[in-house]
Amino acid sequence: MPDHIAAHEPELLTITEAAELLRAPVATLRYWRHLGCGPRSFRLGRRVVYRRADLLAWIEAQHDHSGSRRA
Repeated sequence: MPDHIAAHEPELLTITEAAELLRAPVATLRYWRHLGCGPRSFRLGRRVVYRRADLLAWIEAQHDHSGSRRA
């Protein structure tokens, strides 16, 4: 696949990679998915994947939310 095409596709992370990025146990991500909260994820075949951009947006939203409680 040419680099210019790959650069425009969202980077997909496995649940293990997402857990590493969030520094959270895989079990926590599974629990959040079960509850319907946490970062956005979806199934790709049999595998649960996360877009890196969705994870970063979720982290930012958590930061914004926690900052609003302090003010």
